[in-house]
Order: sequence, then structure tokens, then C-alpha cells
Amino acid sequence: MTPELFIQEKAAAAVKALYNADVEASSLQVSVTRKEFEGDYTLVVFPLLKVSHAAPENTGNAIGQWLTDNVPEIAGYNSVKGFLNLLFSAVYWDEMFAGIAADENFGQLPSTGRNIMVEFSSPNTNKPLHLGHIRNNLLGDSVSRLLKAGGNNVIKATLVNDRGVHICKSMLAWKKLFEGKTPASTGIKGDHLVGDCYVAFDKLYKGEVKQLMEQGMSEEEAKKAAPSLREAHEMLVKWEQNDPEVRALWSMMNGWVFAGFDETYKALGITFDKVDHESETYLLGKELVQKGLETGAFEREPDGSVWCDLTADGLDRKLVLRGDGTSVYITQDLGTAERRFSQYHLDSHVYVVGNEQDYHFQVLKLILKKLGFDWSDQIYHLSYGMVELPEGKMKSREGTVVDADDLIQSMYEEAKKTSEESGKLADMDEAEKEALYRMIGLGALKYFIIKVDPKKTMLFNPKESIDFNGNTGPFIQYTHARICSILRKAAEQGITFGTADVTTDLVPSAKEIRLIKLLGLYPGKIGEAVAALSPAIIANYAYDLAKEFNQYYHDTPILREEDAALLKFRLELISVLARTLRSAMDILGIQLPERM
Repeated sequence: MTPELFIQEKAAAAVKALYNADVEASSLQVSVTRKEFEGDYTLVVFPLLKVSHAAPENTGNAIGQWLTDNVPEIAGYNSVKGFLNLLFSAVYWDEMFAGIAADENFGQLPSTGRNIMVEFSSPNTNKPLHLGHIRNNLLGDSVSRLLKAGGNNVIKATLVNDRGVHICKSMLAWKKLFEGKTPASTGIKGDHLVGDCYVAFDKLYKGEVKQLMEQGMSEEEAKKAAPSLREAHEMLVKWEQNDPEVRALWSMMNGWVFAGFDETYKALGITFDKVDHESETYLLGKELVQKGLETGAFEREPDGSVWCDLTADGLDRKLVLRGDGTSVYITQDLGTAERRFSQYHLDSHVYVVGNEQDYHFQVLKLILKKLGFDWSDQIYHLSYGMVELPEGKMKSREGTVVDADDLIQSMYEEAKKTSEESGKLADMDEAEKEALYRMIGLGALKYFIIKVDPKKTMLFNPKESIDFNGNTGPFIQYTHARICSILRKAAEQGITFGTADVTTDLVPSAKEIRLIKLLGLYPGKIGEAVAALSPAIIANYAYDLAKEFNQYYHDTPILREEDAALLKFRLELISVLARTLRSAMDILGIQLPERM
């Protein structure tokens, strides 16, 4: 039972005894006492004045005195205006910790029975994954883990954008400029080679636009008339007509990209339960476009294009099908959403997509509503801020991005350098060291990105992320390794301990009570993070727990304790703390080493 629930129940009993009035325990407001006041938890007294018929402070004093006299777990109180601050006794903290220690799954919330799909990553197959994709993937994966810890059945999904004019641009550039080069012939990773094609197309296209402008066209006219762009659109039409030559080229180049993506996902520790491809789903959207025309939700223009008029809803007109019959992004999103809700009986669908697509998801939900799908209200866009560099924003088509593979490798190298400088790994074999370097490098990268609230734009600083001090992944990893070292030394000395060593005979110190308080907050933090879809709450909770332990360790020579019962209690306390750190960091997809 959480401290809040405990106080609610006991306070309801106090009201019954003092005023012969029944109050719903769940209606009583209880929160952690503010730092400037003495106490552990605070009961808001104001709503009880209608039954006490007394001043707020008098009501608080009466309830506080009753609780102190009748509840052994309450050691004292003070009443400040309409707030009753309660101080728990050592008995309560011992009982609370005993419950936490005995529950191997402490923090895991009860099953909700809800099916939630989380869609993330969803890359285009015209470029390799970059730093922006890394934030998307790490958020999507950690949100999925978080929702699972919150008791939900979670399906991790991705929709690969493997068709469209942007794909045709890379294909066209390869045909025109790359002389049959392949990943095998060049030694270039497949997704990188296709990305080079995309950058080459942009350079070719801009050159054509410039030339046309020099011949007298306006910039707008030149952009539309550029031969390479026209050819790319023609290639898209041929693709949708199943032209054998275009399809063969498309299949070959996408194969290169998929192999490259798989390598990057593996390095990041990312997996999916469901992988869809736009090439397989865009026709589903076309069926819904036809339904919209039949019901009057959509309208066809003289050029054959189909639109949905959203002006009455405060938005604008949205194209859902081009005049040449080809699909746009919204087309396949409509069809894919409809199929997923019917296939998986979803209670909710979370799209992890950057905030530049806020309008797109407004439109998607509204159009689905107009098509008669009430479940459109269960679509949630987890809109996150962009990742920026000290130099500014990244641009894929100009090739000014931080490549995901390069970043993962650089984090590994930085972790290796920092670890070797510590001089503490001399007795580790090379395989152990390599695994540790990757664990630290990846932990640093993941934590640095996830600890920032998703809605915020973030500035990425690789060197800052690898620091072994401060609010970083390596600091928490090192804290866990330090606890494991203490426990190993205890085992070497033949000291055994367990939940039986947590008894109400012990009087925890103020520092130990702070640790127990923090441990007790874990389920509530998971609930808070689930409600906000923000793994950052768990990241910063793990940091607070690690920071509090390090202060405790600095002030408390655990293994030098001469009282055997107290020694065993402290070992059990830090063992549970390590377990909780592992659980919290697992939600972030981060492993904690036993040695560093």
C-alpha cells in the first residue's frame, strides 16, 4: 500500500471516530510534504471542515492527535492552516521497505487489459538513419516499455515509407549518376549508398532550377519544370503501374536499405512486433478515398484529384489523391490506421512523430472521424521536439546530418577512452571490455536523449552525455556497478542477507528513510510517466535514486558496520535499490553493468 493510500484510510477512520462522519478515503487529498515544512506526507484538511465544524488548524490538530494516539506508524504531526503534515515512525518505514523488498516486480502496475500500438521509426528508404531518427527510435522503444510496465499489452510497430516520389529521386540519381555501383562493389553500407543518391539528386535538381531561372523562368516555374523532378514523378506513376524495370530497380535499392537499417536497429537494441511497408498499405487508403467520395466526405476536382474540405473545422482543404491517381502520405495513413484498429482491436494508437507533423495528425484524426470511425479519438500523436546541434538544424537532402551509425561508433569510442583512463578494468578480458564499452556508450546516448521531456527541442552534446558525473547514463551505470561491488565483497566475506532481515526492531537512519521514501515513489512515477507518455520522468527518477545512494554511501561505511542485524538490513536496502535501478533503466532500454 502506498503512503498516500495508507494515510487516506487512517484519516477516514479518524474522521469517523472524531465526528461520526463517513468519508470516502479516496476523496481525501494527500501529497508529499513540501520541503519547507516538517513531515513526510500532508493531508489537506479544508474539505473536512463541513463535518468538523471547526477552524482548519483545530481540525488538523484533532485528526493529527487521533492518528498519533491510535496508529503506531504515525510518530508526530503539525497543523499549518488547512494542511496537516504527518511524520511516519520507523515502524512504518520498516514495514514499507519489507513490502518493497518482498515484491520482485515492485513498480509493475496491474494489468489494464488495454491493447496499445506504438508506431515509431517509420523511416524513408532514401537515406540512412540519423540523429533525429535516433531520438524517434529511443522515444518509441522506451514509451513502449513504459506502457508495458503500466500494465498494457503493447504492440511495437513501424511503417516503412518505401514508396513515393522521394524514393524515385534516389532511384533516378542512381540510374543517371552512379554507373551501376552497389554496396558490394563500393564497400558502402546499403542505406548510406542510397542516401548518397538522394543527396546527388538534390544537387542535380538545384542545378537544373538555376539553369532554368537563368533562361528567364521564375523560381517557382523553374522548380516545377526541372527535368529531373518530372522524371521522378513519371517514375512514380510507372511504379504504381507495376512497370517491371522500375519495380526491379526499386526492389534492389530498397533491399540495400533494409539490410542497412537492420544493422542500425540491432546496434541500438530496437525491435518491432509489426513491420508494415507503405508499398503494401497505400491501396488500403485508396479504398477509403472511394468510400469518402460515396458518402460526400470527399470531393473530386476537374483534374481528377480528390480533396477533403476541412475549412469549416478551422483547417484547410486536404489533398487525399492526386489527379494522376497516385497516393499521398495521408492516403496510406488512413488505410493503415483502419486496418490496425480492426486487426488488433486497439484501445489506443500512439504515433511517435516529430512536431513538424502536428498538422498532419490533426487532419488524419478529423478525416477518419468524417469517414465514420469513432476510434479516431483514440489516436494520440506523441509530438516531440527536434534534435539540434550547436551548428543548427540538420538537412538530409543537403547531407548535413549526424549519421546514426557514425554516432553509435563515436559513443563507443568515447566510452572506451573514458573507461581506459579510469584504470579500473585491468583484470577484465578483452571481450568483457568490448561489451562494457558498448553498454556504456549506448547507455550514455540513450539516457542523454530520453531524459529530456519529449515535447522539448534538445541540443545534443556527445561529450557531455558520456560524463561519469552528473545526470548521465554512465553515472547511473557506475552507481549500479558500485552497489554490485559492495554486494560481491559481502558475499566474499560470507555475509548472507534477505527480506527476513528487514524487521520493525530496526530504526533506519534519516538517510535510509530518504532512500526508502524514494523507492516507494517508483510505482507512482511509472503511473505519472504513463499518463504523460514521458520516459523522461523515469530517467530523472533513476538519477535521483542513484544520487541519493551515492550520498548515503559517502556517509555510511556499510561493510564496516559492526551490528550484524543493521549490516544485513543495509545490504538488503542497497540490493533492492540496485534492482529498482535495473527496472527503471530497463524501461529506457539501458543495461546496467555489474563492473565498471
